[in-house]
Amino acid sequence: MVYNISPMRNVFFILSTTFLIASNALAADGRNTFTGHYKNQIALHVGQGINSGFIIPPPDQFVPFNLLNIQYSQPTTFFGLPARQSINVNQTIGYGNKYGWHWRDYTIPMVMLSGDVRLSEYKNIYVASGAGIGLQAQQNERLGAKLLFQFKIIAGWHINDKWGLEVFMHHFSNANTADENYSYAFYGLGVTYNF
Repeated sequence: MVYNISPMRNVFFILSTTFLIASNALAADGRNTFTGHYKNQIALHVGQGINSGFIIPPPDQFVPFNLLNIQYSQPTTFFGLPARQSINVNQTIGYGNKYGWHWRDYTIPMVMLSGDVRLSEYKNIYVASGAGIGLQAQQNERLGAKLLFQFKIIAGWHINDKWGLEVFMHHFSNANTADENYSYAFYGLGVTYNF
């Protein structure tokens, strides 16, 4: 049996689940899930590209396409839930050809504003979801617009009060604001530092 679930249904399911499982916001001591007691965070994320329209179901077509992301964040809340607001500088790096795409053509810088919201937390481990909006330096045959929207899912682990690790899934598209909207999608790993 083959299931054909549209990306919009996936987004609706994930957002609905977000509001159902989200718990109370800040701890009594004012600690933020992402930054602890600190007011600033810097992160470096590296991602492996997949030839997929969305990040769910899991990928089966890895491609010669990578993401390098530098992110500066500050703590905030979103409807009472711990959150972070971020400025992102992204660089996609493509090389070679695979699945009919010339990936080197998509080596393009991007800038984005994003927000992440804590969904669940247990001791030093957390799960979060986020969204963003930004611009890529040039449109192309894969994403036919400079305007980009981002959706992400994150699982994080606090090594100590300053350092952390994150595993992520990122999806970038133009939300059908142009005819070409094959999206970029990445799975990857990041390091965070609070100060």
